[in-house]
Amino acid sequence: MKEAFEILKTTRRNQLAAIKDLTLEQLNVIPQGFNNNLIWNLGHVIVTQQLLCYKLSGNPLNVEGDLLDKFAKGTLPSPNFEHSDLERLKKHSQSLVDKLEQDYNAGLFKKFDKYPTSYGYELNSIEDAINFNNVHEGVHLGYIMSLKRAVLSLT
Repeated sequence: MKEAFEILKTTRRNQLAAIKDLTLEQLNVIPQGFNNNLIWNLGHVIVTQQLLCYKLSGNPLNVEGDLLDKFAKGTLPSPNFEHSDLERLKKHSQSLVDKLEQDYNAGLFKKFDKYPTSYGYELNSIEDAINFNNVHEGVHLGYIMSLKRAVLSLT
């Protein structure tokens, strides 16, 4: 699983690098043809990782409830996320990956509730969840890159 965690850490670094030079206004833009913004994608991957790995294994989540309300699957992005939202997401982006790795290595994930993903793949273990989460993160890195190009073309 060491490689899976390294992939996740690298993907998160790439997500943050993609948005680092953008203004809060740019991060909040929902370009024509898109249904979300850059901040929503960053928050969505953080919340999804927590739900897939911690909730499905019966462990407490490591994110605040308001982040679930803003970024879980099926939520709509706000066009006015605040600087405090962005700073929290930046902090969680790397720290929660490190925590997941520590918790996994400590044997925290003893049980797991099967989960059929909308991707058409059933998760049956924490290892499945971590590996599938990497696929999900990569998809959203692609969205982030596309959204960034669209946002920059508007300015």
